[in-house]
Amino acid sequence: MVVQAEEGRLITSSVRVLVATAVPAERDAVARAFTGDAVTVIAAGVGPALAAASTATALTTAALEGAPYGLVVSAGIAGGFPPEAPVGSLVVADEITVADLGAETADGFVPVTELGFGTVTHRPPETLVRDIVSATGARPGAVLTVSTVTGTAERAAELRARHPRALAEAMEGFGVAEAAAAHHVPVLEIRAVSNPVGPRDRAAWRIGDALAALTTAFGKLAPVLESWNPYDQ
Repeated sequence: MVVQAEEGRLITSSVRVLVATAVPAERDAVARAFTGDAVTVIAAGVGPALAAASTATALTTAALEGAPYGLVVSAGIAGGFPPEAPVGSLVVADEITVADLGAETADGFVPVTELGFGTVTHRPPETLVRDIVSATGARPGAVLTVSTVTGTAERAAELRARHPRALAEAMEGFGVAEAAAAHHVPVLEIRAVSNPVGPRDRAAWRIGDALAALTTAFGKLAPVLESWNPYDQ
């Protein structure tokens, strides 16, 4: 519950939070950290398109029911760019960037914005990112959204060259952010690293450890999210 001064009077507001994960295992890992109904956790689906559609549906439904969400969080496990984001670490996005929306040219990749369309980056609230870093020890940086997961060292190097602040890549954050932006709701992205970005070595993945880290992180985040005041932004 938040108390906010407005035009000389005090008002109270409770910000409802929607957390969108990709799959049920991630949803359950996050949901274990919360009680009550201030936070709703959904499995929105894999990939930016389905994540955007599911998140937009949840936001629209809540608004029509007269109980809109005041914050959307994209959450789950991810690949991390070593050495800054090792396996087991937690990353919070200070920018959510789609890495493969654009065109390939003879001179390399051109983002869609340079073609004169759309957007490629959403920026979460700075104060909220700082509070999350303080509460959890997460590393702040760019989280990339891709439709095709990186599977080679060459592509990993290419992504880092184009996005030197990138700490992690996943498949849903930008879609969730697009849905949130359409509803004029702020967005976050929080990821627990289960594997390094690069050649796919499933034997080295630590999905169970990353899910456990996600539960621990959201346990520490619960009071931050539940007391967040959008009017402070």
